[in-house]
Amino acid sequence: MRARDFAESRFFKFHNLFTFGTRPMRCRGTSLHTNMLQHRTLFSTLFLLLHTFLVAQQPLSLPRSTPEAEGISSEGILQFLEASEKSDFEIHSLMVLRHGKVVAEAWAKPYGPDLVHTMYSCSKSFTATAVGLAVSEKRLTVNDKVISFFPNDLPAEISPNLAALRVKDLLTMSTGHDPDPTGNIRTDSNWVRAFLSTPIVHKPGTTFLYNSLATYVLSAIVQKVTGEKVIDYLKPRLFTPLGISGMDWEEDPTGVNVGGWGLRLKTEDMAKFGQLFLQKGQWNGQQILPAAWVEEATTLKIVQHPEMPKAKRDSSDWEQGYCYQMWRSRHNSYRGDGAYGQYILVLPDKDAVIAVTSETANMQETFNYIWKYIYPAIRKEAKLPANKKALQRLQQKSAAFALPLPGKTPPTTIEKSVTGKTIRFSENELSTRQMSLTFKGDQCRASIEFNGKIYTFDFGAGQWVFGETTKTPPALTQLVKGYFVGLPPSKTAAAYRWRDPQTLELTLRYLESPHSELFLLRFNRSNVDLEYTRSNDRAKKIIAKGLVITP
Repeated sequence: MRARDFAESRFFKFHNLFTFGTRPMRCRGTSLHTNMLQHRTLFSTLFLLLHTFLVAQQPLSLPRSTPEAEGISSEGILQFLEASEKSDFEIHSLMVLRHGKVVAEAWAKPYGPDLVHTMYSCSKSFTATAVGLAVSEKRLTVNDKVISFFPNDLPAEISPNLAALRVKDLLTMSTGHDPDPTGNIRTDSNWVRAFLSTPIVHKPGTTFLYNSLATYVLSAIVQKVTGEKVIDYLKPRLFTPLGISGMDWEEDPTGVNVGGWGLRLKTEDMAKFGQLFLQKGQWNGQQILPAAWVEEATTLKIVQHPEMPKAKRDSSDWEQGYCYQMWRSRHNSYRGDGAYGQYILVLPDKDAVIAVTSETANMQETFNYIWKYIYPAIRKEAKLPANKKALQRLQQKSAAFALPLPGKTPPTTIEKSVTGKTIRFSENELSTRQMSLTFKGDQCRASIEFNGKIYTFDFGAGQWVFGETTKTPPALTQLVKGYFVGLPPSKTAAAYRWRDPQTLELTLRYLESPHSELFLLRFNRSNVDLEYTRSNDRAKKIIAKGLVITP
């Protein structure tokens, strides 16, 4: 007997001990109602345990194939990678699936397949999925009123619009707020209260306005009705069945997953999620997510700008309509979508999924490249003739795919003069008051003060040096109260070079994030000018004046 069959038979025998006929066992001294609740809870727990055991027998990785074997031209994917290297955006990873199989995958060094990556608003699709699962378990409905979940956080006066606000309006970004209230959480520790106290100026369900705080409220609702954080609720129901592990999710100051951002997954995990939706919620023969919810969650619910001219709307992947925390895209596709280019793109007409992590200020450009190169490469034919030369070039490009690495430069006389000494800076926006540099061999150790704390990094000459830091990475959400709460130290890659004999360049990449930091130090005898930039805000340069202190 197979392990799965054995587990099922043992489970149902054990289950029958508690469900003789249609009557649950009744423990002495308990009411029938209490006993039934206990029985239901026990049954649910046993079911989840069995479910977890069964899925543990399934392979954790997606099956692999080649592009032509699944009806895709290797040339198109290769052209996308080559074009991206010449573009203004950074591709950190790419995974292409056809017929449920991975046909192409590439990580730009120093990124790699075993690293999780910040999802930003792509997290929203997972929060909505938690809502869908809770709906399927009859813990709530999409028509429930939002105020019913938070009786202790309501404003003194409840407006008609607030009273009418439904879970569905949160899912479709049509709460009626204007402007978006998300910025309020920079100072308020009670995010639910901040949301509910913001005036709702439009009738809920009628006007689209992107609202990450609305997704946070969905997360808070799931935690209210399940007693679990969204990440914990999803583990046995979504993550474990799909073979997803190692994920984490930021929390608000009260211990609620932030919902609208903050989830970190590996690229293959993103692809699995997209494939689950492409398969209408089925995975390895099991219905993980109700097919009806998949249909409901991925179809158009509201148009972003109804007044926009059709020609302009047809050229944008942000004007095709919004679903339940997913966007409709061109070519009858839909996607999870995160800031700076984190995508889970599902193409039902092509039976394909494309997962991308990246950093870009022009997210539409990434889609334009996908539509130009990868989309037409996905042919109608289920299989194409083998193209060994193109496949070999694609595999070589994927293996060599890398972000620019600061080249190794000869040491300068400054290295010896500043090694082991402290550079003190005047007051600056970065709150960096001091830094020390130590050069040894092909490495530079830099100890840098940020906001009163000293962080130490090793930078390689012409090579990445990998490490970890408790310093929080730059992010779109870094001003949010409680930013990065609940997450472990960040993995980093660091390299240095001399731009010229007086200018030292330090590059620090946060490998579980799209972002990096650049430090330029210009030496003029004992004077030092520091110029600091973040990759997510290159236009802003923070300048500090410093002085090398001789002990």
